[in-house]
Amino acid sequence: MSPRALLSVYDKTGIVDLGRALVELGWDLVSSGGTARLLADEGVPVTEVAQITQAPEMLGGRVKTLHPVIHGGILADRSNPDHMADLDGRGIRPIDLVVANLYPFTSDPSIELIDIGGPTMVRAAAKNHAHVGVVVDPDDYGPVLAELRTDGTFSDNTRRRLARAAFAHTAAYDAAIVGWFDEDAADVLPESIHLALERVQDLRYGENPHQVGARYLQAGRSGWWDGTVVHGGKAMSYLNVLDTEAAWRLVHSLGGEPTAVVIKHANPCGAAVGADIAEAYVAAHECDPVSAFGGIVAVNRTVTLAMAEPMSEVFTEVVVAPFYEPDALAHLQARKNLRILEAPAPNWSAHEVRSVDGGLLVQTTDVVSLDRSEWNVPTRRSPTEAEWSDLEFAWRVAARVSSNTIVLVKDLCAVGIGAGQQNRRDAGRIAAQKADGRAAGGACASDAFFPFRDGLEAAAEAGATAVIQPGGSVRDDEVIAAADEAGIAMVFTGERHFRH
Repeated sequence: MSPRALLSVYDKTGIVDLGRALVELGWDLVSSGGTARLLADEGVPVTEVAQITQAPEMLGGRVKTLHPVIHGGILADRSNPDHMADLDGRGIRPIDLVVANLYPFTSDPSIELIDIGGPTMVRAAAKNHAHVGVVVDPDDYGPVLAELRTDGTFSDNTRRRLARAAFAHTAAYDAAIVGWFDEDAADVLPESIHLALERVQDLRYGENPHQVGARYLQAGRSGWWDGTVVHGGKAMSYLNVLDTEAAWRLVHSLGGEPTAVVIKHANPCGAAVGADIAEAYVAAHECDPVSAFGGIVAVNRTVTLAMAEPMSEVFTEVVVAPFYEPDALAHLQARKNLRILEAPAPNWSAHEVRSVDGGLLVQTTDVVSLDRSEWNVPTRRSPTEAEWSDLEFAWRVAARVSSNTIVLVKDLCAVGIGAGQQNRRDAGRIAAQKADGRAAGGACASDAFFPFRDGLEAAAEAGATAVIQPGGSVRDDEVIAAADEAGIAMVFTGERHFRH
């Protein structure tokens, strides 16, 4: 008896060629709906499912393959005499291969794109993979045909591999449907989270060379990484991706003027706005040139030769930008190890997740508000307009620096950043040391309140004339008094931005 294949696909890429090749190899084809019509129109011999089941499609196509004749043929354990007797007694012929993929739910989520028959067939074939092949990805058509032509059947390893892919396919499909339901839910955080992730990029190594790393993409989604063009350089490592993500998000959160940032160990060590992108880059690099060595550079404008020339003099791991002028790109490509990325703008997820033992820690994404009407000026003096601009810039940068942090800014350029300290005094000391007098007349941002007046006094010693912080300390009055004594304008935002 000839082997039998059931073909029922939404994505019809390559299905005619697959069907024709199977027929040439002696297979009989069974199909339904649009797949059957396409095969017949192309002259490929095929039997309609309805001819086998003697049950015409119904409910507008919602029911067509859901029938014992189909699922008995798929699910029968060929090594079980009772199963085979059941098939013989009912005149059911085994099905040896199922080729199916599902309605593209993520393209236009709706009730009618929730596939029922497709997942049922796919899961049935995958369950019985000891005897049945199942193919859900058109990219597997070629390898499947090659194995059939060579061996006449599928190996156990092939059937197992295909079954795993099939269950992954239906799991991702169900996860997308649950996510769609959650979009209209009242809860900020859903009762359950169902993630289906596909490995899309093998990394050079993990956080350290002895670790293995990869980037995964949520099934049915795309991110800015997937629209990125790589113009040169070595393969990305785990930390390259992590730091570049931080850089690209930060530069897109600092406003619309020509802006450059330099990231090291996921923290900015430089950020600046300039009259053009070359000026912005030079200013960002000068914030902390020692830390910028081996850093990640991100800019929100086309990279010009005027920017590329000074940047090429600094050891840089990655540069990411929306575009590159041809001569700038050629200049940077002379640095063989420099990873040069041309990327679209990033998306902003509603949630952030981290691994914890047994699961994930989940929170809503930190959004930085710049609504001055929600801020409070408790000091006698209010900021000047120039100070307001520096305060807002410093506040944006501080929200993206590891806590505890102090950020000093002058003329829309970060001149000192103290990051990731266990106490705020050390963060302020480091920021002031790096600023080295350049913060005079500028702004100071603290990601959380000053618990004592010494933090405010440190900002004054660094030369800052305006301070932005959440407020809320039991000693706020002392801090306000210190600001008034120093003639400093201070803004309370009422919202902290811890980052760990």
